[in-house]
Parts: sequence; structure tokens; C-alpha cells
Amino acid sequence: MASDIPPQRPDARTDPSLLGLHRFNEADAGAAEEALLACCGSRRWALRLAAHRPYPDIESLLAAASEAAYDLRPADLAEALADESWMPQPLLGMRAPGSQAAHTALRAAHAAYEARFGHVFVVCLDGVAPGEMLDAVLGSIRTRLANDPDEERLVAADELRRISLTRLEHLVARHSQPAAR
Repeated sequence: MASDIPPQRPDARTDPSLLGLHRFNEADAGAAEEALLACCGSRRWALRLAAHRPYPDIESLLAAASEAAYDLRPADLAEALADESWMPQPLLGMRAPGSQAAHTALRAAHAAYEARFGHVFVVCLDGVAPGEMLDAVLGSIRTRLANDPDEERLVAADELRRISLTRLEHLVARHSQPAAR
């Protein structure tokens, strides 16, 4: 016999998998904005997400973050990309044989990209095996150097959106497990 009682949603106060989200939702506005700025350097993006708290679940937060990323104005995107330039992301496998040549090629590719487009190169490497990251980055830079500036702005914005969502997911997940005693 079917029950007329609707299924209950997990409660962020009692479900350990939502503890990080609960802490994010309950943080004061300044702390939430600072945490969000670590995910994406656009102040407008961070303010928008902080202002719309509380989020009922992580999926809602990520959907709101994605929507806010799609709504970034050119100045917001420039601000976020400028923020990325001070956050070097080391590539795994750079100590492998031939890594000096690879490192030189990577520096040259980054310099060519920045000279052409006026901002740091960003690429989301989710799902790329550590041993394939260097090739993935070099291949992506070389491919994207052929883009016209308007096309590349769209590609960079989408890569930044994907990176920001990954960071945001880690932000709310990193506090999800109860502390070990």
C-alpha cells in the first residue's frame, strides 16, 4: 500500500553528507563571500551566491553557481581570470624524463596564449589522468590559440565555470565528514 506521506528530504543539520553545506549556509555573509571568492574570483558571482543562501542541497548550490557563471559580464570574467593568474596550478608528472623540455614548452605556450588573449589560460582538468595532464594542457593551449578573441572568451568562461563548480563542490564537501576523534 502506497503511503500518502511524501518522502523526506535529507536535513542539512542531521545528514553528515550535508554538514558542509549547512556550515556554508549558516556562515556570515563576509565569510561566505570569501570562501566563494576562492572558488571564482568574480566578486559579483560570489555576492550573488552568498545572497541567495540557504541552499537546500548541493545540487541547488551548484546549479545556482553555474547560472551565475553564465551571467558573468565581460568585466566580471576579466576579474575572475585576473584572480586565476596568481593561483599557479602545478601539473603532476613534471618531474618525468624530458620534463625540462615539457616545462619550457608549457611556459612558451602560456606566454603565447597570454600575449594573444590578454589573460591567463584556464582549463578544467577534471577526469584527466595525472600522467596525461601535461599533454592535455599543451594540446588545449595549442588548439585554443587558433580561436578568435570572442570565441576564446566564451571557451575560457566555460572552463572557468567548470573549475569554479569543482572548487565549490570541494568547499562544501570538505567539511561534510564528521571530525575524527
